[in-house]
Amino acid sequence: MVILQYTNLALRFFLELCALMALGYWGFQTGKGVMLKWLLGIGAPLLTAVMWGTFGSPNAAVKLSAPLHVLLEVLVFGLPAVALFAAGKPTWAWIFAITVIINRALMYVWGQ
Repeated sequence: MVILQYTNLALRFFLELCALMALGYWGFQTGKGVMLKWLLGIGAPLLTAVMWGTFGSPNAAVKLSAPLHVLLEVLVFGLPAVALFAAGKPTWAWIFAITVIINRALMYVWGQ
């Protein structure tokens, strides 16, 4: 059981990286013109990473209350799914969203 719990935590880290990649993909696909593509493609993942690192990660500098932490998780893991839909990748959006939901449910059950 411990192996499954560590695997679930590794999956969580992988999903964090996928969220950043999805936001970057959306930014480069959505932006009109080279400058806006670069601004969105780099800026959206960078802003998300800074917000997650500051407020949401296990070693966050600022600890949020439980409701605010849940809201942050919904934003950090929900917006990439929406971004994938908007970028024309609905299959990837569904795969990402369902995997995030299963991962979070297991984290809750195992107290991670």
